[in-house]
Amino acid sequence: MQVYKFGGASVKDAEGIKNLAAIVKMVPQNNLLIVISAMGKTTNALEKLTNSYFNQLEDTHEIFEEVKNYHFAILHQLFNDDKHPVFDEIANTFVEIDWIIEDEPVDPFDFIYDQIVSMGEIVATRIVSHYLNFIGIKTQWLDARSYIQTNNTYREAKIDWVKTEDLILKNIPKILENQVAITQGFIGNTSENFTTTLGREGSDFTAAIFASCLNATDVTVWKDVPGILNADPKLFEDCVKFDELSYQEAIEMTYYGATVIHPKTIKPLQNKRIPLYVKPFLSPKEKGTVIKEAQVQISIPIIIVKKNQVLVTLNTRDLSFITENHLRDIFKAFADVNIKVNTLQISALSFSASFDFREDKFEAFKKLMENDFSFKFNANLKLITIRHADEKSIQKYINGDVYLEQRSRNTAQFVLKDE
Repeated sequence: MQVYKFGGASVKDAEGIKNLAAIVKMVPQNNLLIVISAMGKTTNALEKLTNSYFNQLEDTHEIFEEVKNYHFAILHQLFNDDKHPVFDEIANTFVEIDWIIEDEPVDPFDFIYDQIVSMGEIVATRIVSHYLNFIGIKTQWLDARSYIQTNNTYREAKIDWVKTEDLILKNIPKILENQVAITQGFIGNTSENFTTTLGREGSDFTAAIFASCLNATDVTVWKDVPGILNADPKLFEDCVKFDELSYQEAIEMTYYGATVIHPKTIKPLQNKRIPLYVKPFLSPKEKGTVIKEAQVQISIPIIIVKKNQVLVTLNTRDLSFITENHLRDIFKAFADVNIKVNTLQISALSFSASFDFREDKFEAFKKLMENDFSFKFNANLKLITIRHADEKSIQKYINGDVYLEQRSRNTAQFVLKDE
C-alpha cells in the first residue's frame, strides 16, 4: 500500500493535473492513497481573503471572485462538457465560503482562518478526483476531516492519534482494494465538528499520518525539485542533491527550517520504518531522494534559511541575573502564545531568542513579558543555519552584521539583517 502526496505546484493548472494522472497510471490502480494540497497559490489567496474579511475591507468579494475564476478556468480546460457534475459540485463547495463572508465576523481570527483556508484543499481534491474518474481511473474522494481528528488549536492543530487511527483503519483499507483514494492534506476536524488546519505546508504531515496508520510500504512526495538538496535552489546556485538521507538528518533539517518537507512528517514514518521518497513530478522516473533508516555520511554543508525573523532580547528590570525562575516564566509565555523558538542565547543579564514573526503572536508575547522585563527587538531578520558547518562554509554564506550567533558540534546558526 502506497501514499502519494502532490503539492500545490504539482496541481497548479490543467497540465499539472494531467501530469498527476500520468504518474498514477504508472502504478497499479489500487492500494494507493493520494493526498493533495490546494492548487497553486490558492492558500495564499484564501489567507488574503480571510484577512480582508476579518478586517472588513472592501476587496473581500473581489479576492473571492479571483479564487473562483482561477479554479473554474482549470475546470474548463480539463472537462469538455460544461454540464459535467463537477461544475455544480465546485460551485456548491465555494458557497460554504459565501455563507461565512456574508455576515460580519464574530469568531476569533484563527477559527475563521481554518474554516475558509481549508476550502482550498477540498476544492482541489474534488477536481482531481472527478478528472481521474473522467479519464477512466477509478477513484473515490475521501473527506480527510472524517479521519484526521484533532484538538481545537486552530491553525496548528494537534492530532488525536488514537481516534485518527481507529477511523482510518475502519474502512479505508477496504476502499483501497479496487480503486484509488483521493483526500486532502493540511486539514482535520475537532470533536465539535469544526475544521482545523495542521500548519502551513501540513499536507506532507497528512500523508505521513495516513501512511503510519495504514502501515504503508512507502510514501512519495512529488515536488518541483529533483529531490532534497543541500540548499534552497531559489536562493543558492551551487546546490547538490542527496540520493539518500537518514531519518535523523531529515528531522534535523526540517527542525531548523528546511521547507522541502513539513517538520512533523518524518517521525511517524520513522516509528514504522516507512521510507519517504522525494521525487520530481515532471520527471517521475528519476530516483529523487529517499529518507530511511540508514547511516549516511554527510560530506557537504546543508544551508537552511528562515526569513521573516524577529529577535527579542529581555533583561530583568532590576538588572539581576537571569535565573531558572525567569526562564520558566519566559518559556511559559512562549508556550501560552504558541511560539516556536528558532534559536536562543542566555547571558548573565539577558535572554535573546529569534522566532518567526507573526504580529498577533508577537504582540501577545510582548504583553506577557513587559511587566517583568525590559523588551527590545529587531525585525526583518533572517536565520541561516549551517548543518555540518566548517569555517569555509561560514565565510562563504554569512555576510553582513550578525545579531546573534550559536555554534555546536554539528550546527552553526546566525541571525542577520535580511537585505
